[in-house]
Amino acid sequence: MKSGIGIIKKLFLWYALLIFIFYGTLVILYIDVNQMMRLSDNIINRYQKVSSFSKKMIENLLSMEENEKKYILLKKKDYLDFFVDAREAFEYNLNQVMQLESPEYQLPDTWRDLFDSYQDFSAGKGDRSTYESSDTLWIAEQEIDAWIKKLRRARLENEQNIILANIELNQWGQSAVKYGVAGLGISIFIGLIWILVIARTMVRPLRALGKGIRSITKERFSQPIDIRSNDEFGELAAAFNEMAKRLKEEELMRAEFITTLSHEIRTPLTSIRESVNLIVEKVMGPTNRQQTKFLKIASSEIGRICELLNHLMHVSRLEESVFKVEPVPADPLVFVIKSIDHLNPNAKGKGIHIDLKIPPSIPEIIGDTRHLQQVMLNLLGNAIKFSRTGSKIEVIVTHDDKRDVVQYAVSDNGDGIRPSEQTLIFDKYYRGREVREHMDGVGLGLNISRQIVEAHQGKIWVESEVGRGSTFFFTLPTAAGFNGKNNHRQPHGKLNSERPEGGKTANE
Repeated sequence: MKSGIGIIKKLFLWYALLIFIFYGTLVILYIDVNQMMRLSDNIINRYQKVSSFSKKMIENLLSMEENEKKYILLKKKDYLDFFVDAREAFEYNLNQVMQLESPEYQLPDTWRDLFDSYQDFSAGKGDRSTYESSDTLWIAEQEIDAWIKKLRRARLENEQNIILANIELNQWGQSAVKYGVAGLGISIFIGLIWILVIARTMVRPLRALGKGIRSITKERFSQPIDIRSNDEFGELAAAFNEMAKRLKEEELMRAEFITTLSHEIRTPLTSIRESVNLIVEKVMGPTNRQQTKFLKIASSEIGRICELLNHLMHVSRLEESVFKVEPVPADPLVFVIKSIDHLNPNAKGKGIHIDLKIPPSIPEIIGDTRHLQQVMLNLLGNAIKFSRTGSKIEVIVTHDDKRDVVQYAVSDNGDGIRPSEQTLIFDKYYRGREVREHMDGVGLGLNISRQIVEAHQGKIWVESEVGRGSTFFFTLPTAAGFNGKNNHRQPHGKLNSERPEGGKTANE
């Protein structure tokens, strides 16, 4: 598979998009803040100065008029000094205002008119000596009134400019907030989309891979993982599917090999066993007591090997073919009682008592009692094997009317099962660490039981505590709880409604 856009490229593209939005927002904010700084500078350095200078100029004109009148009337030199100081202050303030004009800031026409009017009036008016010898007003009251009106009009225009500048400043501030919040919102939205994309392109494939790995761990098989992306996960899924396919092929080859080998071995073993039995029965002639003893031991061991081979062939058939479950309404206790009767001699041999507890009334189940009896035999056989001598085994049958199932429980008083092993004991060929060395078996009974129970739409599980024994549970549907479908199970969890040509049942 050729990679398309890989995970690193996807992450880089999303990161680049976030960086683009982030810096785009910063550029817009910079423009808005720069405009706000310009307006603020105009308000502080121009409009406020114009307002201050214009106020001082009005005070200067009023002071000039007042001191000029007092000097003409009283001829006191102090008033002349005050007049000159006021005039110089007026000219200074007027010049300061005119210097504020620049290419970026144009003064209103009122200021230019005032400046030109004052320049025209003051041209040729003389200096301080001219004022001292004059008996008339240097500035007419009408002229001062006209200048004051112009100054007041200029102040009013300046105040309006301040208001407009503040309004514009507020608008730019709102714009900065709007674009900043918009950029933040878009970034958050893109981030959420990013998370969803990551969840879709990374988390989901990882979950699918994890599910497939757990399936292989539990059942040694996995359905193909459907990951259609062209990135590294797609390549990983393809590699996983190829591995699962090869494992399945190898498992089927191994099962076929075990079936063939078991069949080939069982045939001569059966002949040997029959021959030994004929000798034990003295068909071939008399034998002494010691010969009979050893021949019986040999017959028993051959029988044990044949039973083991039967188990291997049973499991292989479950894997490589379809075994037929024929569910019919059945008494929920018949196969239980038969199993107890069959194993009671073995239990009594160890001094173990099997106690059956059943409710007064219990509905019929839907199942194939041939296979279900094998489940009960496996569970009871294990309980007898692992229970202490002289202990008790309880078989409890109950009806769960909420789920429409009949529940079976087999409790022993053995050493219990470690929590770390409770999820493994239903796996094929698994045997606990404590029993591998001193007990017979190949770890197939519980695996066979699980497949049979699941084929009946039931569930099997264990509850155990180390040192206090174990209880194995399984459920079977009642007539009301059975859906009437999927009652023929294919290997590895698949179900089929037809028996293949030439196929055999699990117990055949």
